[in-house]
Amino acid sequence: MNVSRPVLRRCVACRQLLDRSMLLRVIRDHQEGVLLDQGMGRSAYLCPTEACFEEARRRKRLQKSLRCQVSEELMTALQERLTEPRVAAAEAR
Repeated sequence: MNVSRPVLRRCVACRQLLDRSMLLRVIRDHQEGVLLDQGMGRSAYLCPTEACFEEARRRKRLQKSLRCQVSEELMTALQERLTEPRVAAAEAR
């Protein structure tokens, strides 16, 4: 009777509840600072869409959720990840 349910997380921009594997994860690590998709610590999730990225950037949703400053380099890396082809992202998993 063990039926595994998907792990749901909420996008910081559109507030939609989605499966964790469909979202981009941004982590505030206690040693390394703010990272993408690796490490342990306070996390914020973002839909892999340009609209959610722009909303999060404009309203500083990642900074508010992580409770720290997010560097412009990380925002640029996140935007590059959004523009890369979906096939490469699927192969990485």
